Amino acid sequence: MPTVKLTKNELKKQKDQLKRYTRYLPTLLLKKQQLQMVIRSVSKKAKELRLKKENHYQQVFSWIDVFGENSLLGKNEKLENLIVVDEINRHQGNIAGVNIPVYDGLKFRDIPYNLIKTPLWIDAAIDALKNIAEMDAEVGILERQIELLDHELRITAQRVNLFEKVKIPETKEQIRKIRIYLGDQQTAAVVRGKIAKNKLDKVS
Repeated sequence: MPTVKLTKNELKKQKDQLKRYTRYLPTLLLKKQQLQMVIRSVSKKAKELRLKKENHYQQVFSWIDVFGENSLLGKNEKLENLIVVDEINRHQGNIAGVNIPVYDGLKFRDIPYNLIKTPLWIDAAIDALKNIAEMDAEVGILERQIELLDHELRITAQRVNLFEKVKIPETKEQIRKIRIYLGDQQTAAVVRGKIAKNKLDKVS
């Protein structure tokens, strides 16, 4: 604990600091709770989306054997060449003062293919894989949100601990010490005054 001056000015300074700490702490606690709630919500959403993606995979696997025909197609008709992501659309959001990316969808390149030469399953496969890519991209954005929010939560929790366990108790202790010292000084001054008065009375 740092040494403080045992003066009235220092007492006022410490009291002002204590007011600031006690006023700021509830805001930090509220932010901590808000971040915890949002992280739980985003984590739940990401978990549900992963499960949905897995279920989608399972549905696709039920007829994926026909993908064996893919090797027989020309280069421009092969499935892997018909699905190209140009960009991930996103915008910036803000939660509890934290800037986070928000998913807006994928932009796929429009690649034409020969409807006569390609088998019927190509259309369904393209839609299915685009859906899976969409879910995969959204999960990635949600995981990034969790990462950013979790980082902010750790910082906020550290600040809460600093105020609750260090700054506020430390300041209260400083105030107590200064008050005791000033009280002792006041008592000593009164005693000295009485002694001086008694001496004057004796002299008189």
